Amino acid sequence: MSEPTTESSGTLAALRLIYEISRELATAFDLRTVLTRVLFLSLRNVQGSSGAIIVLDDSGQPLDSAIIHAGNVQDTNTQRLRATLDSGLAGWVARNRQSALVTDTATDERWIRRDYEGKQDSGPGSSVSAPLMVRDRLVGVITLTHPQKGFFNGEHQALIQAIADQAAIAVLNARLVEESQRKAAASSALAQSAASINATLDLEEVLQRILEQISEVFTAEAVSLLLIDPGTQDLVFRAATGSKRDKILGQRIRIGQGVVGWVAQEGEGVVLQDVTKDNRFYHEMDQSTGYKTRALAAAPIRAKGRIIGVLEALNPAAPFESDALQVLEGIGNLAGTAIDHAQLFNQVEAARTRYLELFEDSIDPILITDEDGKILEANRQAEVFTGFGTPSLHKMNIYQFHKVDWQALGQDFAALHADRPVMYESHLHPSQGDEIAIEVHVRRVSIDGAPRLQWQMRDISERRKLDKLREDLMSMIYHDLRSPLSNVISSLELIAAMLPPGEANLANLIEIALRSTERVQRLASSLLDTARLEAGQRIGNQQPISLRALMSEAAEAVELSARSKEMPFETAYPEPDITVRVDADMIRRVMINLLENAVKYSPEGTHLTIGAMAVDGMAQVWVADTGKGIPAEDQERIFEKYARARIGTGAAKGLGLGLAFCRLAVEGHGGQIWLKSELDKGSMFTFSLPLAKE
Repeated sequence: MSEPTTESSGTLAALRLIYEISRELATAFDLRTVLTRVLFLSLRNVQGSSGAIIVLDDSGQPLDSAIIHAGNVQDTNTQRLRATLDSGLAGWVARNRQSALVTDTATDERWIRRDYEGKQDSGPGSSVSAPLMVRDRLVGVITLTHPQKGFFNGEHQALIQAIADQAAIAVLNARLVEESQRKAAASSALAQSAASINATLDLEEVLQRILEQISEVFTAEAVSLLLIDPGTQDLVFRAATGSKRDKILGQRIRIGQGVVGWVAQEGEGVVLQDVTKDNRFYHEMDQSTGYKTRALAAAPIRAKGRIIGVLEALNPAAPFESDALQVLEGIGNLAGTAIDHAQLFNQVEAARTRYLELFEDSIDPILITDEDGKILEANRQAEVFTGFGTPSLHKMNIYQFHKVDWQALGQDFAALHADRPVMYESHLHPSQGDEIAIEVHVRRVSIDGAPRLQWQMRDISERRKLDKLREDLMSMIYHDLRSPLSNVISSLELIAAMLPPGEANLANLIEIALRSTERVQRLASSLLDTARLEAGQRIGNQQPISLRALMSEAAEAVELSARSKEMPFETAYPEPDITVRVDADMIRRVMINLLENAVKYSPEGTHLTIGAMAVDGMAQVWVADTGKGIPAEDQERIFEKYARARIGTGAAKGLGLGLAFCRLAVEGHGGQIWLKSELDKGSMFTFSLPLAKE
């Protein structure tokens, strides 16, 4: 009868223990309270001297802990228990998920030997440990110790496992409650941060609000915000709190240097409870500021998918919680968006201010209209130029005082693009006085997010007068030169015919005089033709002619000049010959002009070529040299009237009319002219002409 009675007593004691534990833990939801109650109950019922309980998260990492030694609750350091989890008895229990009994800690390899006040053989003599399991979920590990070897036995092992099984649910519930509270607090902190940070677009105020939120969330001793300098790619301290704020602002850290440099480089946050144990910590910053960093949390600031800076919180009042990095990274994302918006706002405001300054200070009249032409803004110069005051202009339409060139602008301003203005010439009708010749530049602009048109006007009255004087002068020169030149040429030809045989020197001199006179005559004719073609007169004297013959005559005209500069001269005549329908004299002058330019602007020894061929129903003629080439910035404008390219180091010579005449003459025949040039490699001018119909 004794054995059943003993077994019944043991079962009854176990049931009482389970009931007592259930009652003790039923009303406890604070995790630390639950842990200490479990330990006290375990030590009282199993009769250990000391105990520890480690709470694990779902990934098996230590989340919290409690230690009782000689009846007193100790300050815990969960990180110190990592060694026990890695290679000690608690780690063995967690990995195997079964209880363990150590009767002699000196001989059991699962026990980690430590020095206790310099005596390695002191400390616990025996231990018992059990996992806290909720179904298949490992919640934690409980371990009890006693200084006496062999104190614990199998009954103690079973008892601690029973306590662990009963306590596991309470520990898990407390852990989940605490996690929920932390997540709620984190969500609340992020919500408050979002509301506070996004309440302004002033960059400096945004930065300050970010720091205030971090300081409040972590109760940090100091908070810093660093932004990446786009020019140097360094991290620059842009905002900070704490006693050393003034010393740290403006300081720079390279990407990859220190903890914040590592965060910026890797794009990952980091929490260091003790910075002395991490070799990434940059001690020089503390030395330069006199600040003592003990713990820090740092997270990247992201905007539009890229890292623009780093946030760091230093020396919190209490150790960083497990979700500290999550909260800091959340604030970092909010901060990145807010900073990006503030920077864009500042740029827009600066651009607007600059535009208004330029608008008012411009020497040209500028008017801003909507797309219907209603005048919305006008600068001071527009008032002076038009003679209308601002109130009057605001009631007017841009079309009321000048004729719009719709051919240039396109229907509904289709020809306007944001990056390219359209220019045309017109006449302005001011409030008083005669009309004014103007050059109008129109472009699309955006003001306060609304599409607008900017009309910039320039008075070209003086330029028109100068153009008229220049044209009159050229016409006068041509008409006054034509008759004397004809007489000179006739006289020279007569003298050449009268020379007796053997007068080679005189013949050469007369030949030079004839060619020079013919050149002057060609220039005068080109001046007159340029004026006629610009006035829109059609080329009337067009006849079929051999292209080879024209090229031969042009080559002969410049052969002596090329020979004087020792320039090899090659002709690539079309085979078979091509017949074109042109004004022969005009196209001959185009060829001669291009050849003379090549000779004039090319160094001695430069190779010169004139050639032609039929391409896509047109004749193509080219003049190529291996000279200095023409700068890219001059290639677009070289065919304009009075434009001259900057070739070599010397100043360009001539009036800048030769290529303008070539363009007008070729286009007057229905062809095109273009240029390909590369510096120090040469230039090739090509033009097309219509073939004669068979």
